[in-house]
Amino acid sequence: MLKGLIIAIDGPAGSGKSTSAKLIAKKLDYLYIDTGAMYRAITFHALENRAIGDESQIIELARKCKIELRYIDDEVVVVLNNKNISKEIRSSDVNSSVSDVSKISNIRKLMVEKQREMAAKGSGVVMEGRDIGTVVFPNADVKIFLTAALDTRANRRASEYTENGSKVLVDDIKNNLSNRDKIDSNRNDSPLTKAPDAIEVDTTNVTIDEQVNLILDEVKKVAKKKNIQLKISN
Repeated sequence: MLKGLIIAIDGPAGSGKSTSAKLIAKKLDYLYIDTGAMYRAITFHALENRAIGDESQIIELARKCKIELRYIDDEVVVVLNNKNISKEIRSSDVNSSVSDVSKISNIRKLMVEKQREMAAKGSGVVMEGRDIGTVVFPNADVKIFLTAALDTRANRRASEYTENGSKVLVDDIKNNLSNRDKIDSNRNDSPLTKAPDAIEVDTTNVTIDEQVNLILDEVKKVAKKKNIQLKISN
């Protein structure tokens, strides 16, 4: 039984989910789970095995592989079958295929099971993705839905590529994000959608510190109502 809160942060790619969730988890000393990274890991694994387009093979690969999120030097790294693939899962190839892999129903079922198992091990969890507040934890204590203009999200992704030593045209990134939005929002299983009781935050013109503080304010309100003690570090 979790002694802390379950904080669900959903939204499209580039809306600031990962950065916000990491910072909030660190401030609260909560477990951080990046569900998008888990789907990226499966996608990377499928690409390595030339399985993209073959649903049955992708499902078999997902069943047999071991995905972990580990803390190394105060950073969360994604480990697939004991190999750190944190950098590889951010490639343009993975970006182009991850939504097609993520929409496979059996893949989603496997990942949701893993995500709930991970969360059960923590005393308070911050989980981010696209269906956390609607499917993975529909009874989450705090539900946040982040949005941002497409241009803003594309520029953020371009900066990430630059930091990783890659150069991708912003227009290509915009097209990829737009396509991913359509696939994620229209898939039959667990589509990207705002939970009715989620608080929407538009991050287009908001700094990371501002959006983290907005979310923390909501967390504090809920913790007070539920009489849960929070230890917030700077």
